[in-house]
Amino acid sequence: MPEILLHYIWQKRIWAGFPQTTTDGKPVEVVSVGQYNIHAGPDFSNAHIRIDGQDWVGNIEIHVCASDWYKHRHHMDAAYDNTILHVVAKADKEVCNTRGERLPQCELQYPHGQDYLTQLLHSTEWHASLSGIPDCGKQLLENPTLLTQDWKKNLLEKRLECKRQSITQLLGITQQSWTHAFYISLAHNFGFHTNGLPFEALALATPLSCLQKHRNSLFQLTAILLGQSGLLEPRAKNQEPGLWEEYCFLQKKFSLQPIEASMWKKARMRPQNAPEVRIRQFAHLIYQSEFLFAQLMEAQSTEKMFELLSLQYDNEDVYNRVQRPLPLGKNSIAILLINTVIPYKYAYTQHQHIEDAIDWLDNIPKEDNTIIRKWAMLGQNIRSAADTQALIHLYQNYCQPHLCFNCHVGYQVFGQQQLSLF
Repeated sequence: MPEILLHYIWQKRIWAGFPQTTTDGKPVEVVSVGQYNIHAGPDFSNAHIRIDGQDWVGNIEIHVCASDWYKHRHHMDAAYDNTILHVVAKADKEVCNTRGERLPQCELQYPHGQDYLTQLLHSTEWHASLSGIPDCGKQLLENPTLLTQDWKKNLLEKRLECKRQSITQLLGITQQSWTHAFYISLAHNFGFHTNGLPFEALALATPLSCLQKHRNSLFQLTAILLGQSGLLEPRAKNQEPGLWEEYCFLQKKFSLQPIEASMWKKARMRPQNAPEVRIRQFAHLIYQSEFLFAQLMEAQSTEKMFELLSLQYDNEDVYNRVQRPLPLGKNSIAILLINTVIPYKYAYTQHQHIEDAIDWLDNIPKEDNTIIRKWAMLGQNIRSAADTQALIHLYQNYCQPHLCFNCHVGYQVFGQQQLSLF
């Protein structure tokens, strides 16, 4: 059984009518199954259950086997400490949180007939419900071609046009400096959604001209950016000697004001995504790339763009004073290309009245995120970043606000239904 099917059984209360107990025999009453969590962390939040007459409010985590708790390292993640019930299909192991406290477990009772589960697994209702696109979900599952290539191309153009308008606004802030505007946008997307806003605030608080004057020193670039982030500490462990003193000197030199350290999010984050790591990578990219914007705009292949955004470690002497940052993964570089480089190539080519840059996205691998997984569940053939960007725009600008009659798919589905009433 796939774990996501167990999520559905819990969320839709398909277990209703079956008595539920903990593995040690205490009766379990489910007042509220909670809110389904599509982000990192426990599967359901704000659930309300009653165990042996005592009320509990908190998180629910669901696994096929209880031992998956340890396979997924939840026993080492404090984000799971507020789990009030571990719901499983098979309780093959007791589990504990980071404090060593044993968690109550419920071996969920539900219709176990194989024919029933197979029918449920392949039902359009289940796929449409999990996709979060219930209005057109069933129809798209039955006929995926309702979402045509022409409509996806139109959606992609709309998305890039929205991004071009944002770039135009940023150019107004930077006195029409494409290089400076690109620096701010690149910084924002180095935050990779979770820390996009503090990264953008860091760039706005740290003029590009300050960094360019010290571009030949990775130590000074790292000192400025870490100091401006508010995350640099006077006597922090595992920090390069003299880094704090260097920042204090440069702060006074340029009259800089750091942003609040509290802006940064660190909870439930993989080590390679920590803001300090991303800031060091950003500093390294500025260090190695004197004319990054111009080179990216002139690049004639996605391979060249990947190369320009990859961190180079040619001069080992540099790392005598500063830590060598982790490399940027291919997925991270692809995200930077999709969200920063290609929109700027599109806007720049529009500005220069030269060739259209929209086709670049066909050569970049497809994204993997919650929205794209929703569309995949509805049978969509997703081949490249061009498809993913079109589908993200469709979901955010038509499906979520329920603008169905403005969408080609929605009009085909609901327009015909309306016509049939007359």
